[in-house]
Amino acid sequence: VSLTQKLAEKLTILNERGNGVLIRMNYIKKTCGDPKLRPSFLTDKAMESAIKYINKRFPNIDYRGNIVSQNLTSIQRQKSEVLSNTTSYYESFLDVIEFRDHVYELLNTIDACQCFFDITTNFDFTKNYLDLIITYTSVIITLSRIDDKKALVGMFNCAHEMTNGSSDPSYPRLGQMFLEYDHPWKKLTEEFGPHTKAVTTALLSLKMVYPRRNLPAEQWRSAQLLSLLSAPAAMLDSACCDTMACEYLSMETMERWIIIGFLLCHSSLNSNQASQELWKMGLRSGIYLTLTRDEVLNIHKVSEDLFDNIKGYNKRIADIKECREHVLVNGGAMHRERRHFLRGALKELCKVLEDEPGLLGPKALFVFMALSFSRDEILWLVRHSENMPKLKVPEDYIDNQLAELLYYMEKLRGLMRKYNNVVQRYHVQYLAQFDALVLNDTIQNMYVCPEEESVLMSSFVSTLSGLSVKQVDNKEEFDFRALRLDWLRLQAYTSVNKAPLPLKDYPDLAKVMNLTQFHTKMVDAVEEMLYETSELSIFCFYPRVFEKMFTQSSEEVTMKRYLMAFPLACAHFSQSGDPLCPEEVSVHLRLCVTFLEQIAKQTSTVVLEICAEQRNLCDQLLPKHCAETISAARYRKQKKQMPKKGEVQKEKPGAESLRKDRTVANNMDKLHLMLTELCSCYSLCGDFVVFDHIVVPTEFLISQLETRLSEIIVRMTNYNQTTQEITRPSDLLAGIRAYVANLHSLSCYINVDVTRLVKSVLLQQTQPLDSHGGQTITTLYTNWFLESLLRQASNSLIVHCPTLHCFMSQVTDTEPSFRAEEFSDISELQALAELIGAYGLKFLSENLMWHITSQVTELKKMVVENMDVLVQMKNNFDKPEEMVNLKKRLTGGENVLKRMTIIGVILSFRAMVQECLKDVTLSIYELASAAGLPCDIDPSLVAAIRSMQTDNTSPDEEHKLSRLLLVYIAVSLPLLALDPNSFYNREHGGHNNNIHCLARAINQLAAAMFTIQNKNIEQQLKEFLLLASSTLLQLGQNVERMEIKNRESIYLLLHMVGIVEESPFLSQDMLESCFPYVLLRNAYREVYKSFIVTLG
Repeated sequence: VSLTQKLAEKLTILNERGNGVLIRMNYIKKTCGDPKLRPSFLTDKAMESAIKYINKRFPNIDYRGNIVSQNLTSIQRQKSEVLSNTTSYYESFLDVIEFRDHVYELLNTIDACQCFFDITTNFDFTKNYLDLIITYTSVIITLSRIDDKKALVGMFNCAHEMTNGSSDPSYPRLGQMFLEYDHPWKKLTEEFGPHTKAVTTALLSLKMVYPRRNLPAEQWRSAQLLSLLSAPAAMLDSACCDTMACEYLSMETMERWIIIGFLLCHSSLNSNQASQELWKMGLRSGIYLTLTRDEVLNIHKVSEDLFDNIKGYNKRIADIKECREHVLVNGGAMHRERRHFLRGALKELCKVLEDEPGLLGPKALFVFMALSFSRDEILWLVRHSENMPKLKVPEDYIDNQLAELLYYMEKLRGLMRKYNNVVQRYHVQYLAQFDALVLNDTIQNMYVCPEEESVLMSSFVSTLSGLSVKQVDNKEEFDFRALRLDWLRLQAYTSVNKAPLPLKDYPDLAKVMNLTQFHTKMVDAVEEMLYETSELSIFCFYPRVFEKMFTQSSEEVTMKRYLMAFPLACAHFSQSGDPLCPEEVSVHLRLCVTFLEQIAKQTSTVVLEICAEQRNLCDQLLPKHCAETISAARYRKQKKQMPKKGEVQKEKPGAESLRKDRTVANNMDKLHLMLTELCSCYSLCGDFVVFDHIVVPTEFLISQLETRLSEIIVRMTNYNQTTQEITRPSDLLAGIRAYVANLHSLSCYINVDVTRLVKSVLLQQTQPLDSHGGQTITTLYTNWFLESLLRQASNSLIVHCPTLHCFMSQVTDTEPSFRAEEFSDISELQALAELIGAYGLKFLSENLMWHITSQVTELKKMVVENMDVLVQMKNNFDKPEEMVNLKKRLTGGENVLKRMTIIGVILSFRAMVQECLKDVTLSIYELASAAGLPCDIDPSLVAAIRSMQTDNTSPDEEHKLSRLLLVYIAVSLPLLALDPNSFYNREHGGHNNNIHCLARAINQLAAAMFTIQNKNIEQQLKEFLLLASSTLLQLGQNVERMEIKNRESIYLLLHMVGIVEESPFLSQDMLESCFPYVLLRNAYREVYKSFIVTLG
């Protein structure tokens, strides 16, 4: 009979199908129950009356009456949309009916065959049978919890009848099923009444397995469970027993079988003492059982509610209450102690197997037992944490050390994958050289062996005998699924009543085949075994609990090294899907990314705190802090009175390293310890896969460090626009170097590319904005130099000093907000060039050019206003009388010189910065100018002035304006003699009002303008030199105010040399031809006369 019924095949297929239907029902329940996911047609106001009517009349709904038509008008209007939207739900409910029919048929067949069930003998057959009962029950319970099922089915049938003129053929059965399962447990117990004997027999076979597994941690500890070191002499012996599969069978699965099984077949609880004891032990295990995903069953409440309505169950209700009280008092503590024991046991197991991976062969069973035990405890904690009962000791349901248990589970999984070859070699030899021989002997000793069973067992022996180690060495793929399915078939054939070969009479055959099955799984199904014993996709459906557990673990310093186990557990989520419910929404990468970002944030915070401490120490060694030390040394040398004893002496750098007691940990010790712990967690794996995404944990750390380091560098700049404060470039550079040096020490802890990180951050700082759109030091220093230093230089509050190659603040009555020389000398500008690089200086140059073009625009306007006068002065520069009259008509001469001076100051600052860039890096040749190399014609200035041109102005007009601008400047030069600040300062090498910058402004501006106009620069500058010389010589002929004007004009004459020296287009011979050298010599003598030092 069993051969034709195909019990094994049906059990396998129905279990798989039932699991998909269960997940589908759970998805529908979640979708309809969540306001965000709820189908729109259920929330539509227009549908409210129709839904109420359907729920009230279900399943006998009249679709044709007058009163009905008023209620169902909304469905009539949208019948096609309603039909399409409800079809998938309707078909899913039909799947439940189909599944139920097949389950009924199979259970009745099994009863008719009077099958024998014993978990220790026909393990797979018994497990599949119990799983099918539990899956079916879970489907019905979940279905009963869908509040909108009647509305969904009723709306579909209504739309179907309105569209097709008749109801769907399956509707009456579906409606009847919904009514029957309004009280699901009552109906289910009625259904399973006839199956009580078979179910009870299967459950009672657990009495040798479940109590042995359900022990407190003290007994585990005294038995040295999972320890490889407890019996050193037997360390190489193969770990095996008569009930291999039972050893790693999930406790949660067994408890689900016991609780739900005895609820369905409760009559045995009053008639069988063994049943009652097993049931009570299951009731004491916890308060909640998982049906599927996060759908749970409150076992005590459901049991009590069911037995309340049945006569003669008062004692059982009392047992339920007593068991519930026991769980509330002792359950949390018992499971807490188990987790505590498993943390130590798994740690020891990992250490031993890491050191001796060859033990994975004989001791593979230990690994799967450890994983299964740990998984059971984690699942128990998760479902009870989410639905935590009101307790006096809620701490028992909080585990801030769960990270360690998860970590060692992942380590064991990793070891099994890494040394899969070792496991395969061992078990291939075991199968061929032991299992095949024992199985053959067992078969030979049988006194009866029917043909079908004989064929199967002979195939087992031949398959196993043909194995060899060479297959492993050649990396051949093994597939024993057919053998294992044949063993399940054989269990079914030999477990029916009056079987020719009853399996219960041949326990040795069951033992050797169960052992062989385990060994075959070690060869070809290690991944399946890891999934069966350690899959943690439950966290996918308890995201709040999972995040809470991560937070609790991350607050413990000792747990930080294990935190990577949390994101790694997210890799299990992809295993939770089912083909029957592909649209089921999961959290995907969100949780994984959240955990990795949190770990990266903690690590980067510690790293950067260490860097900040080191930066403070390096800061103490900067030259600016040595004044106090020099002063103290001077006191001692001059024997002056030292400061009073009450004053605290400042510690010298390095004092923090002196230790009196090494056990006393300072802040740096704690930070380094924290960093070691956090970096250890990155060693768990280099990368892993979550939903087809390859996740690299160290990249999250690099990303966090990049963001935080950019923020820190900008903060270190200390730019305050209001007070005009900013850190000196050299100090900032020293700070960044301290950070970078310490960041490189991170590679001693963890394999990260610090060089790439630093280059990325510093390169971003050379741009106006970083990758997140934030300001960079390039922008801050550009703003500061423009708004603070150069603005004050334009107002002569700061002087350009060619001699000292810097800008200096003028002495004024008010205290300046900063000293210009501290920010603009060669060392500071070199530091600036190193900080912001060629790209940053290019941005600075562009901003400088914008200010220059603004001044040139105003100069052109002034030239246009005075064009007639300037044209006449250009033509009559050799006629002094006419020039005097024309000068009186010329307006704005001082303004022209002021604007040209501003241009000169800007160009002088730019030249200083460009020169420093050349000193810093000569290897950058994007453009000669960008690399800091001097050019006769400034390309940036040419580009800036070219951008000013408009289509309205002709080239000839532009050329005319340019020539007249030089005329304007030349004839205005004598006006500078009236300014007292035009006095030449020999020490600075320039004038106090920065007019010495005119030389650079005239040369570079003229060269740029005439380059754009494609004119001869040398010829135009010769004309300017001739006109300027003439006006200055005429100034010398004015005798009325000779004491003032002549002296100041000589200072200016000196700068005529500056104009010639600055220009690559003019020469001393040209100057000599239009300006007597004797006047230049006298000017030099007058200027330096007050500085002559006589040497005796």
